Amino acid sequence: MLKRWFGAERQAARTRKQLDAAIERLQSADAAQRLPALAALVRWLRPRRLRDTAVARERLQVLVECVRSDAAARAAIRNALLWLVTDTQPLRLLSDSGILSGQGFVGGLWRRFVHGLLPDELDPAQLRDAVNLLFARRDDYVWVEAIADADWVGFLDALDLGAAGREHGRRLPFQILEALQVVSYRIAALGLEPELVRNHPAIERYESPFLTQNVEMRQFIDEHQAAIADKRDPALDDKHLLVLLGQCEQIIGKVRKQAAQTGASVSLTVLLARLNQNIGRLKLLLQLLERRPVHELNELRVRFFKQVVRAENTRHSVSELWQQNVELLATRITDNASKTGEHYVTTTRAEYWGMLRSAAGAGCIVPAMAMIKVALSAESHSPLAGAVLYSLNYGLGFVLIYLLHFTIATKQPAMTASYLASTLSAAQNRKERIAIGADLVVRTLRSQFIAIIGNVLPAFLLPVAIAYAILLNTGRHYLEPETARYLLVEQHPLQSLAWLHAGVAGVCLFLAGLISGYFDNKAVYNRIPQRMLQLRWLRRLLGQARAERFAVYVENNLGALAGNFFFGCMLGSAGTIGFILGLPLDIRHITFSTSYFGYAMVALDWQLARSMVAMVAIGVAGIGVINLLVSFSLALFVALRAQRVPVSDRRELMLEVARRALRRPQDLMWPPRDPVPEEEAKSESADEAAVGKTPAAG
Repeated sequence: MLKRWFGAERQAARTRKQLDAAIERLQSADAAQRLPALAALVRWLRPRRLRDTAVARERLQVLVECVRSDAAARAAIRNALLWLVTDTQPLRLLSDSGILSGQGFVGGLWRRFVHGLLPDELDPAQLRDAVNLLFARRDDYVWVEAIADADWVGFLDALDLGAAGREHGRRLPFQILEALQVVSYRIAALGLEPELVRNHPAIERYESPFLTQNVEMRQFIDEHQAAIADKRDPALDDKHLLVLLGQCEQIIGKVRKQAAQTGASVSLTVLLARLNQNIGRLKLLLQLLERRPVHELNELRVRFFKQVVRAENTRHSVSELWQQNVELLATRITDNASKTGEHYVTTTRAEYWGMLRSAAGAGCIVPAMAMIKVALSAESHSPLAGAVLYSLNYGLGFVLIYLLHFTIATKQPAMTASYLASTLSAAQNRKERIAIGADLVVRTLRSQFIAIIGNVLPAFLLPVAIAYAILLNTGRHYLEPETARYLLVEQHPLQSLAWLHAGVAGVCLFLAGLISGYFDNKAVYNRIPQRMLQLRWLRRLLGQARAERFAVYVENNLGALAGNFFFGCMLGSAGTIGFILGLPLDIRHITFSTSYFGYAMVALDWQLARSMVAMVAIGVAGIGVINLLVSFSLALFVALRAQRVPVSDRRELMLEVARRALRRPQDLMWPPRDPVPEEEAKSESADEAAVGKTPAAG
């Protein structure tokens, strides 16, 4: 105990000694040495290990105590910070830091790659580069954000920036006004983008708030510059500016809502995100310019400080670029996919049995596709020709399944995950969000279960019947024994990479869901049906009425048709791509694996060791679980990111689903009794009451 106490005392004394040395260096530093001296103070605050954020909080508290008790230390740190803000050029930091650039993913990736090989030169005369020199580690934002805003505000309050800031910081208001002008011009330019005008034509017909705010901003800046020069209060406030910015945000909101119905492009999604960020930056700069109590001003400074540190630390991060683009792409795609996903979730028992019939129909077509695949494999083809033939077999087969309104169970998750995420984001509060989400997940799992049953039973029984029919008619088995054993080994979980290949199929299922959402969005955003009606040859061929019906069908089904076809192409070409790359790349899909199992068992006259049969059955079941788990997990991750559902809500949702599964496990496989309509319930209760009175009357 004493040893621990003395160790803590020695550590505290060492920490204070290091702080005193950093402050002494700051006091003796000239203009050229102030930035390295401030960097030394930041290094003292920075914890050695990233997860030791408590160390950073404790050190900041020690610094606050030192500043409050030592006037010389307070003056040294305050003068250094004021010098940093007023004697460097802050325009790039105020106007650009943390704002999404218009650069595409490929351009951004290339810029980050070049920066990794040859970093940019940092100019200490620029405040943005000075921040990069002070917070030089790429993870500094973690401990900066871990320290509560109140602690940082307490540090600024202790420095007493009020009077000293007015003496040393007369340049800063002019610099903020300059940044306001830059951001205002940028908003005006973005508001004139053809992509935005196309989605909100009223901008051209009426006075655009994006342009009007710039005119108002010019007057605001001129008045404030004159007021600062004359040392008087400005006669113009920012109330009208805020009203105009609010109108800009209303237009952005209308375009977003319209995009959910009419689709959106990636460029429009990026444009709206940049507009929102620039409007937010403009409001923050206006707040920093206002005269307000020092404590409130310090709260704004801390908020901006944390944004800047994070933005500068992640400016050259490939992972941050990837996350930004995934979120933008997901936002664009999942809105349309969520509408399709609603059809894959059953609620009533009638829908439940309807899903079984739909899945059984698909289970009757897959054996024919598996049969064609075996026949194609028996012939010699070049790798490219084989990939094309397999892709056409799978792709056209899945399109046929869709045209007949049948259901492939494993294609459901990529659609239902988007529907789930959009439902969660629409909930009013957290409790409602968790309850609705858990109910939807249970219904989704139940729908998946019955769809798999509907797929698997015909996919096994029909190949057995087909194989016996061929045997009775030809006297020979459809498959050679060697081919049958090969097909069984390919589904074995230990003797092959079946489960790994099932994961690859799950990724393909996820990508098929994204492709469906992409083409659904493309159909409405690019107005493909309306453009098809401009084709004279199509109107002559089908007639005007049929051409219009065909255009409507394309609008409603293009995404699903494209998703099914491209999914088949991915399944058909995966093995060829693996062969070309020299990788063990292939696919395993539960419905096809079940069909191969049926064909192979008949070809071997069911003469197979029980252990082998059991392992193959386990392998097929595992293939199905992995297909569903991988595709649903990936789709749900992208959809939740697109809808910005908090991480805490995701954990609570999974816990609630687990609780419901333990409380009523039958709900995962069997739907509860359909709710009785209100009028029927009243009549039934009245009838029961009448029946109950009859014996008494007798």
